[in-house]
Amino acid sequence: MARPEPDGPGSERSRGFWFDAARRVVDIVRMRPGTAAAAPVAVIDIGSNSGRVVCYQVRPDGHLSILASSRASLRLVRDLKEKNSLSTQAINRTLDALHDFHALAVGSGAKRTMAVATSAIRDAENGMALLKRVRKELGLRLRIISGDEEAHYGCLGAVRGLPVEDGVMFDLGGGSMQISLFKGRRIGREWSFPLGALRLSDAFLSSDPPTAGEQRKLAAHVRKVVGEVNLAPLGSDACLVGTGGTVRNLAKIDQRRRAYPIHRLHGYELERGRVEDIVNLLAERKRDKLAAVPGLNDDRADSIVGGGVAVLTLMKILGADCVKVSGQGVREGLAASLTSDHLPAPREVRLASIAALGDAFRAWDTRPAAHRTAVVDALFVALEEDPDESLREMLGHGATLLDIGRSIDFFDRYEHVADIVISTDLLGFSHREVALLSAVVRNAGDENEDLGRYQPLLDKDDRRPVERAATLLALADEIEQRCAVGSPATIECQLTKREARLVVPGLVGWRPRRIGPRFEQAFGRRLVVSEK
Repeated sequence: MARPEPDGPGSERSRGFWFDAARRVVDIVRMRPGTAAAAPVAVIDIGSNSGRVVCYQVRPDGHLSILASSRASLRLVRDLKEKNSLSTQAINRTLDALHDFHALAVGSGAKRTMAVATSAIRDAENGMALLKRVRKELGLRLRIISGDEEAHYGCLGAVRGLPVEDGVMFDLGGGSMQISLFKGRRIGREWSFPLGALRLSDAFLSSDPPTAGEQRKLAAHVRKVVGEVNLAPLGSDACLVGTGGTVRNLAKIDQRRRAYPIHRLHGYELERGRVEDIVNLLAERKRDKLAAVPGLNDDRADSIVGGGVAVLTLMKILGADCVKVSGQGVREGLAASLTSDHLPAPREVRLASIAALGDAFRAWDTRPAAHRTAVVDALFVALEEDPDESLREMLGHGATLLDIGRSIDFFDRYEHVADIVISTDLLGFSHREVALLSAVVRNAGDENEDLGRYQPLLDKDDRRPVERAATLLALADEIEQRCAVGSPATIECQLTKREARLVVPGLVGWRPRRIGPRFEQAFGRRLVVSEK
């Protein structure tokens, strides 16, 4: 029985988001006249524990593509423990790092460098003297940003690439902790506290390994300081977002302790019970034995326990069951502020991220990508009576990216795309969405592929929906390869009890021999395809 015309494929409702989205992806990648990408920009962040430079290509849609990056361990906050000024050795370490950072910025072609200093230099009596030396020796303007600014840019960077709406963001550095509130992806109140991981560890954890009493005193101090601003517990729909080296390293350790299908840290959900287990594990060992802990960074052995206790205490204050880890922060916030000081909607971030990934491959052609995306969405709407909108969106992204795999190897293109999706930094996606996108693409190329590699993000209840979506992706790809260039991205689907008849304008004569049996198994109807 044919679906009523108002809801049928090719109608405005059925083409809906994906037809417009595909065209927008094409527009972004083509970069219309007047919207060419700006010259690369370098962002230098001199923090209390480490310094870093990242060189970005800032796209017109605000997406940041990394061109170069480097990091240096500085340990500046440690100088402030005995006296409130930086030692000659610390200043020299900082200048050496800045020389290297400046060279990297020049080598990447950056026409603008944004250099900021945070907690340690902000608190040091001779911080301004260091800034003058940097200006004299390098011609670089290093700017000290306030705690509130650090919180703002940290929230702008950390939350931007996550699919979250409301909650609390914290950025735990070596010398300070920033906390920001956000609601409806609008940044609200912001605070900065002297609660950095290295600062806390030096102040409270003198034993090796640290005693339970020392950890309790550290936690009590965090509760007292944060308690002064009366943070309300998280609401039912709010989440806790964490960024900074400590929380990312905790997430890295947690990933190594479990079977988890995605290696990236951005978007990883770190449960409170697991944070507690990790802190207890680390606190039981002497510092010289911590190197044996899988995932622990070499230069965090002396601060990870103090930072972990601080994270765990904040989670308890807010009643947070987990923290959603962000792989981005102040540096990304500063770079993003060049185009906008507001947080875009997650869907817009995802579109920009997909477009940027596609643009990275010269062989990726926007025309077949847009056509295939529109076709697969029309098929999905026509054949799924109760469509899952998240699955629909991931299916569309898979169709958009498929040609990237072809640029590597035609015959294994589905597998290549599935691996790329898992391995790259796609922003705005939850880990379940990344797994869903990868699984659909992989299953499209191999219908016998199971979902075991995506546990625990996908389970047996996802098998049937993924198989159906993957069948449609394989079908849309077959159709797209056989349509004349410039064919309209429309398709008519006439459904009866036993048959699905697709009418595809511009289709060169084709009988779905290989995809036919698979389609029938997935949808319980025989597939018939014609040009008119």
